[in-house]
Amino acid sequence: MFIVSVPSLDIVRNKIDELPNNIEAEQSVLGSILISNELFDDISVIISSKNFYDPMHKKIFEAIEKLIYSGMLANPITLKNHFENDDDKLNIPEYLVKITKFSTSVRQSLEYSKIIYDLYVKRELIKISENIIDESKLNNIDNNGQKIIENSEKALFDLAEKGSFGSSFIKFDNALKMTIEMASNAYKNDDGIVGVPTGLRDLDDRLGGLHKSDLVIIAGRPSMGKTALATNIAFNAAKKIQDDGKKTSIAFFSLEMSSEQLSTRILAEQSRIKSNDIRRGKISEDQFDKFIETSKNISELPLYIDETPAISIAALSNRARRIKRTYGLDMVVVDYIQLMTGINSRKDGRVQEISEITQGLKALAKELSIPVLALSQLSRAVEQRDNNKPQLSDLRESGSIEQDADVVMFVYREAYYLEKKEPRPATVEYAEWQAKMGEVSNMAEIIVGKQRHGPTGNVFLEFEAMFTKFKDIQNS
Repeated sequence: MFIVSVPSLDIVRNKIDELPNNIEAEQSVLGSILISNELFDDISVIISSKNFYDPMHKKIFEAIEKLIYSGMLANPITLKNHFENDDDKLNIPEYLVKITKFSTSVRQSLEYSKIIYDLYVKRELIKISENIIDESKLNNIDNNGQKIIENSEKALFDLAEKGSFGSSFIKFDNALKMTIEMASNAYKNDDGIVGVPTGLRDLDDRLGGLHKSDLVIIAGRPSMGKTALATNIAFNAAKKIQDDGKKTSIAFFSLEMSSEQLSTRILAEQSRIKSNDIRRGKISEDQFDKFIETSKNISELPLYIDETPAISIAALSNRARRIKRTYGLDMVVVDYIQLMTGINSRKDGRVQEISEITQGLKALAKELSIPVLALSQLSRAVEQRDNNKPQLSDLRESGSIEQDADVVMFVYREAYYLEKKEPRPATVEYAEWQAKMGEVSNMAEIIVGKQRHGPTGNVFLEFEAMFTKFKDIQNS
């Protein structure tokens, strides 16, 4: 007769309740460093004191770190003074000698460090899960379900991206390699574009495309064509991705217009049918067939539209990260900054909130290594001057926008202001006004007011208002 030994329920529960850890791996890593301090530089790239499970091991690693950074030797004798007043009942000097017996080879120490880090990640995942449960149980008006999701996504992304093996330091020769690669790509490209192309020849020539990690601002007064320009750029970039067969995408966060309005604009532009006629159904049978054919041609465009109104910078960042993980991401477009909300919505004033938003957009561009193209309104000061051309000081809540942006472009159409100055018909002034309107009616000026990596200046484009389309001026 066989007797099977079954572990008691308490033992099973204790095993389940214990957070993931490997004390032996921690002892081996610490012991190896105490024997050979040279290992610390390689190990500290993988783990830090917070990654240890045992509280005493955290203290020992911190003490080792302090000594080594002070240029001193870290071994059981030099560490002894750091723990003389420690309340722990453990005999520290004796324990330090003991763990040196667990020392191992360089390769094994590095592998054990990775194990320690992996177990730390699992413990953090458990904490995040527990926080989700605790927050979900609280009946807190300020902490709704959507906010819990956003905070949890942020915590998970930070754990996945920022806490991975490796150092945030980049050796200069590696930075040089990246610079040479960028220059090489520009050299091989006939147009000299290394970033995401805008699809507008003269603008790309001025900017060299939209560069990775850059926050690019398009600003202007209402009816200047900010959204039209951003939509044109987003479409051109998505079309280039599609033509090149790349597995990536463009994300368009439209806080003002619905996805249907945005797609109508794109279809009008591509089919050369007035968007107003499309909306009212005032199109011929041939135009309708062309409309349907155009929609089929661009239906697979890698362009994702988020139409959430008053989206927060935290929610936008989380969704951008999700798109990058799922589909790949080449650029984010935001229409527009003043319709976004910060984390502490308006509690610290609107200027502070805008500052938080622009800092968040710049951080997102850097984190995802993509350009973020964001639209911004201008203050009414433009209207109150004789010269209506915008300048950096016209940016609403301008301090942070101007400071955080790598590129600031203004959209200016003289025809918009000239139209308001229409004189009385059948006069000399009217004839002169009419002639001037004929010259500028389809002209738009993109004023590059700031460019961190290149020259400022003006770029002239043609604007077809009926199709909401910007295009290059054809050379005669």
